[in-house]
Amino acid sequence: MRRLLVFICAVILVDTMLYAALTPLLPVLRDQLDISKGQAGILFGSYALGTLLGALPAGAVVARVGPRPVLIGGLVIMTSAGVFFALADQILVLDIARFVQGIGGACSWTAGLAWLAREAPEGRRGAVLGTAIGMGVVGAQLGPVIGGIARSVGREGAFIVVSGLGLLLIVWALTFASPPQPATRGTTIRNALGDAPFRRAIWLTVIGSLAFGVVDVLTPLRLDDLGAGGLAISAVFFFAAAVEAIANPLTGRYADRHGVTQLVPAALLVAATALLVLSVPTSWVVLAVLIVLVFGAIGALWTPGGNLMSLSADRLGLDQGYAFALNNIGWSLGIGVGSSVGGALGEAAGDVVAYSLVALACLATAVSWRPNRRELPVPSSP
Repeated sequence: MRRLLVFICAVILVDTMLYAALTPLLPVLRDQLDISKGQAGILFGSYALGTLLGALPAGAVVARVGPRPVLIGGLVIMTSAGVFFALADQILVLDIARFVQGIGGACSWTAGLAWLAREAPEGRRGAVLGTAIGMGVVGAQLGPVIGGIARSVGREGAFIVVSGLGLLLIVWALTFASPPQPATRGTTIRNALGDAPFRRAIWLTVIGSLAFGVVDVLTPLRLDDLGAGGLAISAVFFFAAAVEAIANPLTGRYADRHGVTQLVPAALLVAATALLVLSVPTSWVVLAVLIVLVFGAIGALWTPGGNLMSLSADRLGLDQGYAFALNNIGWSLGIGVGSSVGGALGEAAGDVVAYSLVALACLATAVSWRPNRRELPVPSSP
C-alpha cells in the first residue's frame, strides 16, 4: 500500500505542477499575446474542460479494465500535451494543449484515486486520500515556481523538462501489477446522484474549485498590477499552496475520526469572509495574505469531500472509478465556470463582483450544511 501511495502521489504531483505553472505566466502571456482577462480565463479553464469531458469515460474504463491502464494512458496524454504547450506561440494552440492536458489529468486522477480508495482500509481512507490530494497541492506549490522559472529562462525549456518526468512515471507504472477487479455491481450513476450525502460530497468539490478558478485567474493579474514581480507572485502561490498541502492530510485524519459536521461550515465561513475583502487591498503584500487565507480555507474542503464521496460510493455499491470520475467532473465544472466567468466578470464589472458571488455561494452552503448519520466517519483502525 505504501509503495502504491508514493507512486500515485508522484503522478498527481507532476500533473498538478504542469497545471499550476500557468498562474505566474498569465501576465507574461497577456503582454506577449495581447489577451484580455476573459481570454486568460478561457486559457486557464481549458484544462478543466478537458477534465470535464474526459472524466466519465475514464471512470467507465476504470470500472471495466481497472485503474492501471487508464493511469498509464493519462500519463502519455499529459506528457504530450506539456510538450505542445511548451512550443506553442498562439493562444488557440495553448488553449488546445491545456484542454488535452485536462483529459490526461482526468485519466490519471480518476484512476489513481480510485486505485487508492480500493486498496485503503475504510477507517484510514481519509488519511490516504488526504495524503494524495495534499501531494497535488504540493504540485500546485511547485507549479508557480516552474512558471516563475519559465518567465526567466523561457517557457520551452521549463515545460519540456517537467513534461519529461511523465516518461519516468510511465516506466514506474509498468512495475505495478494490475489490481484485481472488484465484483460487478448494479448501482448506476443516476441512483448515486439521487443520494443526498453523495451529492453533498460532490458539491464540496464544486464550490471549492469554483472559488479557486476565480482566485487563480484574477489574483495573479491583480498582484502584477500592484507591483509584484514574477518571483513574488510565484512565492505567494507557493506559500498559499503550502498551507493547503498541510491542511489536506490533517483534515483527512479528522474526517476519519470525527466526520465533517463542524469542519466544513467553519472552512466555508472563513473562505467567504476572505473572498469578500479580496478586492480591497492596494498593497500586494496584504493581498498575498488574503490569498493564503482563501487557499487554506477552501483547501480544507477537498479531502472531506473526497472521503465522504468514496464512503458513500461503497455504501451505494458504486465503483470507485465512477465515483472519482464524478468528483473530477465536479472539479472541472467549478474550475471552468470560476475561471472563465470570473475572468469575464472581472473584465466587465470588476473583480469585486466575481469574488462576492463566490463568497455568497460559500455562505449559502455553510448555512444549509446538514449532514446526517450516513456521513459519520468509519472508526479508524488502531
